[in-house]
Amino acid sequence: MYLPLQVGKYLVSPLVRRDLQGHFTASVSIRSGRLNTSHDRLMRFTPLFDSAAEAAQYATGQALDYIKVQSRDMRVKQFD
Repeated sequence: MYLPLQVGKYLVSPLVRRDLQGHFTASVSIRSGRLNTSHDRLMRFTPLFDSAAEAAQYATGQALDYIKVQSRDMRVKQFD
């Protein structure tokens, strides 16, 4: 289990699992909002990794890229 990372209004939680062949798979939960107005996006990735740490790092990086795009899109919408 890897610790969640708070990034602005988002909570990023990388998830790692070992497959039957001994490789590691990566996914990530990106949560925003609170209580009954929360939204949780789950992303699963296809690359396989030799270590759990590599898988978690990949998932976290993908989440940060997603958040960056979302933040940029929000700024564009505000100025339209």
